[in-house]
Amino acid sequence: MTKLLKKIFSRTVITALLIVIQIAWLVALFGELNAALPNIQKVFRVLSVLAILFIIKSEMNPSYKVGWILFISVLPLLGGLMFLIYGNKRPTRHMRRLLNAQLEKSAGYFKERGSVSDEIALSDPAAAGLFKYLEKAGGYPAGRDTKISYYSVGEELYADLIPELEKAEKFIFLEYFIIDMGKMWDGVLEILKRKAAEGVDVRVIYDDMGCVDRLPTNYCSTLRSWGIKTMAFNRFIPAVSLVMNNRDHRKITVIDGKTGFTGGINISDEYINEKERFGHWKDTGLMLKGPGVENLTVMFLEMWNAFNPNGGEYGDFVADSFEEKGGDADGYVLSFSDSPLDDENVGESVYTDMLYQARDYLYITTPYLAIDSELQSALCMAAKRGVDVRMITPGIPDKKMVYQLTRSYYPALLKAGVKIYEYTPGFVHAKSFVCDDKLCVVGTINMDYRSLYLHFECGTLMYNNPAIAKVKADDLATMEKSRRVELSDCRTSFFGEILNSILRAIAPLL
Repeated sequence: MTKLLKKIFSRTVITALLIVIQIAWLVALFGELNAALPNIQKVFRVLSVLAILFIIKSEMNPSYKVGWILFISVLPLLGGLMFLIYGNKRPTRHMRRLLNAQLEKSAGYFKERGSVSDEIALSDPAAAGLFKYLEKAGGYPAGRDTKISYYSVGEELYADLIPELEKAEKFIFLEYFIIDMGKMWDGVLEILKRKAAEGVDVRVIYDDMGCVDRLPTNYCSTLRSWGIKTMAFNRFIPAVSLVMNNRDHRKITVIDGKTGFTGGINISDEYINEKERFGHWKDTGLMLKGPGVENLTVMFLEMWNAFNPNGGEYGDFVADSFEEKGGDADGYVLSFSDSPLDDENVGESVYTDMLYQARDYLYITTPYLAIDSELQSALCMAAKRGVDVRMITPGIPDKKMVYQLTRSYYPALLKAGVKIYEYTPGFVHAKSFVCDDKLCVVGTINMDYRSLYLHFECGTLMYNNPAIAKVKADDLATMEKSRRVELSDCRTSFFGEILNSILRAIAPLL
């Protein structure tokens, strides 16, 4: 009974109820206006036509265009007004101003740093082109001499994270979409409290939406009382607002500027299989040691300094020397971020370019699949020209409707020759691309509209690093535990196809 009451009065349920009330109020108000002022119908119809014309001429993603045009066509009286209020997918002007100021500052900082992308061009111009694109579009330079460790499950990463946190002497930065009470967070928090008491600069960023029912509403104050500097990103408010779509989905730990962790693993017990939610939780991550950590350090500080004055200069947190780092055999690395601040879809561009570069194979791991026509065409084209394209998706879904949406893409991909494997032991939360034994991305970027267009994300691109072979071996081992999907498995009823079509149409607006 206590658990039921806790769920009923949870922040999520109360917020959802308030949003439903707001939507009902807006619909009722619209109905009253329509009845009281008959001519208002003409105004709203004209507004809808103007909205459609604006959408057609805009540079927004074609899938967004189709979704909004369909919505306005179905609701011609209300659709134009809804687009006028909620059609902007970018963060607020205030947030953009603060973050863009930091991006300009970090661009000036990196201008003084060297890049090694020209070295890659000597042996592989195509791979070098991808690195140069990221340097230009993302603003972070490529580097080398960085040792990378790959983790095939969250419990392996956690086992190394704890002793690395213990080594901290100057600072610890943590930025996570989800932080949840339990064994994993308890182990991290105990060290953070102790280190903060010793004078180490400990800072934590967590996404307020991601932690909405996982942390108390006043948790920032609790952490600050222990000397831990804390920020809840984009405070979640019970209002009908697309600003709430812009979440900090990144996962970053930086220790003294010498060691960095990133990947798909949040700080919650399901990620280390201490708590079972959807079978075995399959996730992946990286540990970086050496100069390549600099990008992750600056990435965190850009977010922190945008909302916290006197956060310190970027150079103050970059290590002068490294006890552990890589060498010539560790190839090249570039950690990058993607954000909804501009029209440059960095994550999607990286994925698409790797599909066009692939010659032998390309293996993909993703928990969700909701992609536009360009990325779908790149997947199909790679398979059609003979590339061994394989995709690993969950066998046990965390969200049934999203799982249905993911499976709606299967028929077209399978017909083109893409091989799809569903991880039958449980849920896959990993996000990785690996191709031709030379290029690999591991990060936070799902193959869905939220990650590709709405969220703040990060990834790490590797070239000729030993970790790439480990990612490939892990993918092959995961496929052995998975069920290969056949075209015959995708047959569905007439109403099932209708549902798939509706989901595909509204996916960009969700």
